[in-house]
Amino acid sequence: MTTPSVVYERRGAGEPLVLLHGIGHHWQAWLPVLDRLAEAHDVIAVDLPGFGASPMPTGGPPRDMARAVEGVATFLGDLGLDRPHVAGNSLGGAMALELACAGRVASATALSPAGFWTRRELRWAIGALTAHRLGTRVPEPVMRAMFRHGAFRSLCFGMICARPGRLTPEVALSDALALRDGRAFRAVARAGRAYAFHGAPTVPVTVAWGTRDRILPYRQATRARAALPGARHVDLPGCGHVPMSDDPDLVASVILATTGPAMSRIPDGLRPPGEGDQNGSHQHRGEPDG
Repeated sequence: MTTPSVVYERRGAGEPLVLLHGIGHHWQAWLPVLDRLAEAHDVIAVDLPGFGASPMPTGGPPRDMARAVEGVATFLGDLGLDRPHVAGNSLGGAMALELACAGRVASATALSPAGFWTRRELRWAIGALTAHRLGTRVPEPVMRAMFRHGAFRSLCFGMICARPGRLTPEVALSDALALRDGRAFRAVARAGRAYAFHGAPTVPVTVAWGTRDRILPYRQATRARAALPGARHVDLPGCGHVPMSDDPDLVASVILATTGPAMSRIPDGLRPPGEGDQNGSHQHRGEPDG
């Protein structure tokens, strides 16, 4: 599906839930959890402008986070969505938090969100993702053949996922092409150098971090806890920077536990252990990586 400026996938029924991917990714990042979430929600998984199949915005990508968030808010309005729930990963996680601060959404779940880094960590994240992108600049048939080998998939995606062996050759190729062809990548990475999160959400918020995140390391979760004392903070044991493929059930349960009234419709097998109080602070603990 598409609006004049954004391509998206829509499934399920219920209260709307918008999913926002990270830099260089596409809506398919959410496929491991999409149908689980669609059991409780009208789910809209978005290709952010300049990524996936969405075209570059007229005039180029947003020059800062405020403009990027305003673009997402415009998209929500185009779909007639009044304060949907939102969940995002990395760049999308930061956008989810900013939408929560602006009161544009009913709740926000941020998975390893950008914006809690030091300057050194920011340089590392951009450098690692840029290097990963350079590695995709080989002919597609060559990548297709190489991704048939699990060891090569692990080598290429070990920085992104904690369990790259769970990626099929088809998913690995699709993700690599999305990263290679993301027309907004350089502009968004450049704009990200000036971004740090400073805000106060006005709606329920969950921040979840993979304990084996190698792009935005798990230690950044400590800063997120300090910056957002009123949020629910959750560890994702054994998960990397893109946790949806590492532990789909856990990620789906964390998102669904944030969306409030939808809890009554979550299948029993997806309820987080001990989840009963919607304002509780239940956390999944794990050992930090490194």
